[in-house]
Amino acid sequence: MTLKELSRAELSDFLSEQKTLLDDFKKKGLKLDMSRGKPSPEQLDLSNEMLTHCLDGDHISENGVDCRNYGVLDGIYEAKRLFMKMIGVGRWEIIIGGNSSLQMMYDALAKAMLLGVKGSPKPWCKCDKVKWLCPAPGYDRHFAICEAFGIEMITVPMLADGPDMDMVEKLVSEDEAIKGIWCVPRFANPTGVVYSDRVITRLANLKPKAVDFRIFWDDAYCVHSLTDNVPNILNILDECKHAGNPDMVLIFASTSKISFPGGGVAIVGASEENINFMKEQMSYQTIGYDKLNQLRHAKFFKTYEGILEHMKKHRDIIKPKFDAVLEALDRELAPIGAGSWSRPEGGYFISFDGEPGTAKRIVALCKEAGVTLTGAGATFPYGVDPEDKNIRIAPTYPSLSELKSAIEIFCVAVKVATAERLLEG
Repeated sequence: MTLKELSRAELSDFLSEQKTLLDDFKKKGLKLDMSRGKPSPEQLDLSNEMLTHCLDGDHISENGVDCRNYGVLDGIYEAKRLFMKMIGVGRWEIIIGGNSSLQMMYDALAKAMLLGVKGSPKPWCKCDKVKWLCPAPGYDRHFAICEAFGIEMITVPMLADGPDMDMVEKLVSEDEAIKGIWCVPRFANPTGVVYSDRVITRLANLKPKAVDFRIFWDDAYCVHSLTDNVPNILNILDECKHAGNPDMVLIFASTSKISFPGGGVAIVGASEENINFMKEQMSYQTIGYDKLNQLRHAKFFKTYEGILEHMKKHRDIIKPKFDAVLEALDRELAPIGAGSWSRPEGGYFISFDGEPGTAKRIVALCKEAGVTLTGAGATFPYGVDPEDKNIRIAPTYPSLSELKSAIEIFCVAVKVATAERLLEG
């Protein structure tokens, strides 16, 4: 029987049993962290050769650039060649940056606020208001960037194949203050959604009222598949070109969850005109990013196919963790009708929806029992989940044994919070 089918007396007895189990966990003094989607130490070990014999004193790029010195603002060619296929751009449509795509997104938005983007009538900071479309559940750090710049966020529902495009098309066509939209097109954070061809085509064919509207295309999980196949999605830059909107998209990616989050390589791709515009702005900011790190990555992975082979090793480590979480949810919660969850085929997260009004309570109960989760509401703009039901589960960092303990506690917390909510109702 599901919890909703129990009598009040049966539900009260169930709640007492689950609270006793939770108290037993509290006595163990566990400290388990599932708050962020971080690679585990075993995953980081996969790239350790990059730190030892990858360069062996060689600091010259294949076309003679001394990577120890200044110069080459947009990155050495072998690094470009490595990542062009990954994000689907040409040689003159890519910039190789520092270690963080999040930093490049922040930087792009900061420059848009201060200076405008290519084609802007004026810097965005001189507009009466700047608004941004935020598909949700979504990535909390995207929302934090908007909040940092005082950009008004508009929540767009995330559907099974991407953002609600009926809503997106209507909003951007009517409101000149809407300057952009966040998109995580493959294995979206946290739902694992992969954008359909239909959604990508409609995004590329948007007719925004703002002439300087931008799609921030964060392809963070483009090679992070949990199956044998990396999903092939439509090339957003090509689609924008075909639609007559070549400058509308900026594509971001990095090796943060491929090599080292603290020492990876970030990439931005766009039309050649956009890239030239961005390089002009960058020229006042830096003379060039870390070319030794670019060379190190190029030598280690060699080709895009080398990256895909490397990601199979990551998959071997993290897939059993995803399987363990899903098995526990299916065993403990599905039979009693306590919540629903995504079944991602890639990425770093599982999205859990509990009974409305229970997410904050579940997170608090887990914290009391020694399990730290991402804060309830984090997957929505301003940290406010209107139904208080969504929780992002991040299985990758803990060891498999720690993860099994953590998800056991999570399931008990869900049972307690759900029973409490039903009794209140």
